[in-house]
Amino acid sequence: MTTPIEPLFRLDSAVAIAAAIRDRQVAAVDVLAAHRARDEATHRQLNALVQRRDESDADARRIDAAALRTGASALGVLAGVPVSVKECFPVAGLWTTLGIESRRSVVDAADAPLVTSLKAAGAVIVGKANVPQAMYLHETDNPVWGRTNHPLKADRGPGGSSGGDAALVAAGVVPLAVGNDLAGSLRQPAHACGIATLMPRSSALGDGGAFDTMPHLTVVRPRAGFLAGSVADLVLAARATSVTVPGCEAVTDGHGLRIGWWDDTGSVPASPAVIRGVAEAVTRLRAAGATVVPLDPAIAAEAAWLHLAILAADGGLHVRTLFGGSRPIPGVARLLRIAALPRPVRPLMASVARIAGRRLEAEAVAKTGPRDAAEVMSFAAARLDLASRFAALAATCDAIVCPVSAVPALRHGTAARLILAAAPCLLANLLDLAAGAVPITTVRPDEETGRQPSRDPVLRAAAATDRGSRGLPIGVQVIATPTRDEATVLRVMRLIEAAG
Repeated sequence: MTTPIEPLFRLDSAVAIAAAIRDRQVAAVDVLAAHRARDEATHRQLNALVQRRDESDADARRIDAAALRTGASALGVLAGVPVSVKECFPVAGLWTTLGIESRRSVVDAADAPLVTSLKAAGAVIVGKANVPQAMYLHETDNPVWGRTNHPLKADRGPGGSSGGDAALVAAGVVPLAVGNDLAGSLRQPAHACGIATLMPRSSALGDGGAFDTMPHLTVVRPRAGFLAGSVADLVLAARATSVTVPGCEAVTDGHGLRIGWWDDTGSVPASPAVIRGVAEAVTRLRAAGATVVPLDPAIAAEAAWLHLAILAADGGLHVRTLFGGSRPIPGVARLLRIAALPRPVRPLMASVARIAGRRLEAEAVAKTGPRDAAEVMSFAAARLDLASRFAALAATCDAIVCPVSAVPALRHGTAARLILAAAPCLLANLLDLAAGAVPITTVRPDEETGRQPSRDPVLRAAAATDRGSRGLPIGVQVIATPTRDEATVLRVMRLIEAAG
């Protein structure tokens, strides 16, 4: 275990930084210098900010000049706040490599629309953060930029695919970061690193202009969002980018809210700390005055498999084309091989895996893979049916509280094996629901064991993840029901956070 990184700069909140700069209590150039020093102190351990933006100094000077010339009224809501951007978002003059060697020469000609909006709000874009290769794993590692480590334990990663940004926020390098999410890519690293995140609906923020690795998808789409150390900073980021979140400044009362919950994590059973985390969140919400009711979690597991089937319907073709002449790293290559297995051979492969004790691999092989146009259309119909049934299940609720992942932060090299651990995230992706995650607790020493013995390599990997996990963060997920929005997610997360 490495020594946890301690903050070097006390002003590590986006809300506090922006207020202090507007009040001229601190200069934007000094804030940038402090965060740059923090990056230099932590980079060897983290390797998270992999592209630094030279123009950030000029941006900070312009903010200070505007503060002197016109006062606070002319400054944006994110005035002087250092922000990192996930590598898949274009930032003029930097690179969108996706961790693929053959893309090293791809220079961004212009900023992504979301980056433009953040700059207009006064944010200082400090650079790009690392991603998994092709954004195809929940592990931030690639041959272009190398491997990103967890801020607390070097033998584990920060998750993915927004893992580099999550590590930067958790380590205090930046108070706010931009990521995106197609299959848990914001919430899973937030959970792993002990920070907060918001994934708005596609109608609220869209994809933000990120590079699209799966352009064939129409039933589900990736969504841009934010990572931060606090829910208040997420509220600020939402407002800066025109996401409507009324009444989220100081939420202390949960009366009138009705929250459904479950602690099930689908095919991979939850770690003891994950189950306790949901129970603690429910207790906090009840104490704040909210009504909390248990719901049947079966629909979440059904949604996860449907979402995975939709993602795999092209057999991984579009992701493979990204590589050009480059070779994928082993974990990505393994998933692409499974994705490409023809439908006719899958029943036999699933039977062989099942006989060998690889039950979850057998289930994945049977339920995913290349599909023709008619089958893809049937997925769309199945999604509509599931959306209708979920709306009925949660009709009396404002939000759902449930796990983010079945396990804490993953050990390096295990993400391809443990892809199903993030299954709890996929309901919100499939149904385009606003969602987020907020830290709730850390793993206790007595929670490193307790799983049933198994021959299944996925379940054995989950047990190995639990071992040695004491002290690692655990988050809970908050999902808005179909008639609610980002403001509901943020209110519920603030109630959970405030009681911590």
